[in-house]
Amino acid sequence: MLSHLADALVPAFGRLTVTADADAELAPGSIVVANHTSLADPAVVLAALHRLGARPVVMATAGLWRVPVLGGALAREGHIPVHRGGPRAADALDGAAEALGRGRLVLIYAEGGLPHRTDAAETAPGAFRSGLSRLVRRTGAPVVPVGQAGARRVTSGRTAKQLAGLFTAPLRRPELHVHVGAPVALTPDGALRTERARTAVTAAWRTAAGRLGEPAAPAA
Repeated sequence: MLSHLADALVPAFGRLTVTADADAELAPGSIVVANHTSLADPAVVLAALHRLGARPVVMATAGLWRVPVLGGALAREGHIPVHRGGPRAADALDGAAEALGRGRLVLIYAEGGLPHRTDAAETAPGAFRSGLSRLVRRTGAPVVPVGQAGARRVTSGRTAKQLAGLFTAPLRRPELHVHVGAPVALTPDGALRTERARTAVTAAWRTAAGRLGEPAAPAA
């Protein structure tokens, strides 16, 4: 339902285009790793993946499960709450490993949070946390890098600006682009594994940002 809903709603807020490398593959049991820049980008990425026939479960902040209606829908569809910094922090990896074992795609945001910026410009993905590396080590799942650009044009910055961006987006309909890269084979070394994944996501983001003419793309 969440993927269908995203694909139905995103065109009302922006003009989404999707590309993929020639050897890109969203095989069952893959980890999809995307850059995270805006509260809007999970919907953008889900809509793009839905157009490619993929409906992943999402690892997302546990606070969303407390939102009326939304929380129930997330639980029913098997999405995975992430409890940061507490005794339940490891539960997310357990849930992700179980979903991968059942052949589901799992969408993870390895940066772990949004950039602390108020402008709408694009920047390359920040440092990845260790969760992705630990999940790969545990499951051996292939990693599919995804780059998205333009979501900050829908909503970014402080609360008032985010609300203004969201309400005006149907009038502005900014360009949005998602690019899916080829799966990457990660090294046994944890730090190198994390950095190689970030490099692949950065390359996919650069393609997406370049499609929108973002000046940050060639400089990344």
